[in-house]
Amino acid sequence: MNSSIGGGSVYTGPPPAVTAKKLSKTYGYVKACDEVDIELFRGEIHGILGENGAGKSTLMKMLIGLVLPDGGSIAINGEPVVIRDPLDAAGLGIGMVHQHFSLVEALTVWENVALGDNSKLDRSEIRVRVAELSEQYGLDVNPDDRVEDLPVGMRQRVELLKCLRKDPSVLILDEPTSVLTPEESEQWFASLRRVVEEENRAVALVSHRLSEVLQATDRITIMRNGAVIERCWTKDTDAHSLARGMVGRDVDVGFKEVKQSRKDSSKVSSGPSEENVEGSEKKFVLELSNVVTSSSSGVRELDGFSLGVKAGEIFGLAGVEGNGQSALVEVLSGLRTVLSGSVFLQAKEVSHNNFGRLAENGVAVIPEDRHDSGVVLGMSVAENLLFSNLEEGYKHGLLNKSRRDKRARELIEKFEINCTGPEALLWSLSGGNQQRVVLARETSDKPIVLIASQPTRGLDVGAIEYMTGQLQDLAKSGVGVLLISSELDEIFSLADRIGVIFRGKLAASMNREDANRESLGLLMGRGEV
Repeated sequence: MNSSIGGGSVYTGPPPAVTAKKLSKTYGYVKACDEVDIELFRGEIHGILGENGAGKSTLMKMLIGLVLPDGGSIAINGEPVVIRDPLDAAGLGIGMVHQHFSLVEALTVWENVALGDNSKLDRSEIRVRVAELSEQYGLDVNPDDRVEDLPVGMRQRVELLKCLRKDPSVLILDEPTSVLTPEESEQWFASLRRVVEEENRAVALVSHRLSEVLQATDRITIMRNGAVIERCWTKDTDAHSLARGMVGRDVDVGFKEVKQSRKDSSKVSSGPSEENVEGSEKKFVLELSNVVTSSSSGVRELDGFSLGVKAGEIFGLAGVEGNGQSALVEVLSGLRTVLSGSVFLQAKEVSHNNFGRLAENGVAVIPEDRHDSGVVLGMSVAENLLFSNLEEGYKHGLLNKSRRDKRARELIEKFEINCTGPEALLWSLSGGNQQRVVLARETSDKPIVLIASQPTRGLDVGAIEYMTGQLQDLAKSGVGVLLISSELDEIFSLADRIGVIFRGKLAASMNREDANRESLGLLMGRGEV
């Protein structure tokens, strides 16, 4: 194939579906892409790996027409082209599923899928097509559901449907399985592989999951600091080599290694040792009993949900997104009204009128979507760091800038946030550093309970290593951690006890050593083994 990774052989077949040569893009003094070359071949899935800020997104945005390159060239099927905007890209057969959504919440699924069509809309035809695509790819989306009533997981599936309906010959996927169960992910990639080979499409898969890239791709390109560091055939590499190429050093590449390290350090099979939790005696610090909530349309989201989290443990709550996780986080954030049931904090019942004060009483939350409810991108690092503790920067209602910035610098140093200083705007930080801002704000005063919802979503391997280490350290210090995740690897490695949420109920709860992938997968998919 390509001479750079094919052991010296020369490719003599049809031209690549996409050929990019010396693509460059500079923002100020930062080279987001520095003369990047890449080829996407029909019938192949090409993995694009790199840390946040490596240039992956900028490269893909140039291919899709969202960003104009400063230099370089693009050819489609060997013919030079200029891609000025996404309409040009769509006309050339290039489609992209973005990690961050571009949906109109007030519209239904089928209406969002139809947005952008220039032809006359046939409602029944579009609804049927959406249902067919949903079934074909195992996405389980109702065309008539209103997007504002859908959780994050379902919204990403709608983004997938929007792209697939246009039948692109080149498909760029940004974290396509982050909301699917392991079984659904396998089905998705089996369907994708069939479509790629039988329909001769070219696919670029941007993913932070090394196991996923190794399983699904044919070849891999690794980027770092805006440049291509390495190209390889998937069959000739492994997770450790890929991780080293991504970050330039040896790192823990899988949650399996993290789990073993934790066992060795705690010397117990389920949870940190008692001496690490001074005076707690493993008491419940958070309990929910028969909690019921409903959506604005009256649909039950939590339906008699019960759960307990102990001091000094990580309770891992697994489940396919859309089964009540978002409602649970909103209840514990004080943002959702509880119709019935009880919440206890350190054995004291929290009245329904005081849910809004949970944060004041020691409940910290890392939300599932940091851009939606975790940070304000247009505000500074300092402002974002002190949202939950305004007295740090204000005195008698007036801003004390020096005091605020002093505290912000302390947190920036402690949590190793890579930014130019307290005044840096949040949007200028990588995803991993934005998540560190959220973590610093929520945990700097040591909460009683931390609710961590999808805390490693969209993070690269280095940022994941940092985040998982922080969660473990918090548990060892006595904080009760409720880890809500659709990543089974993450659940297995970090959790002391594991539960599964299904249709708003706790379907099962068990110690980590009693759990296995098969049973958890069945519980996540149908609520029973």
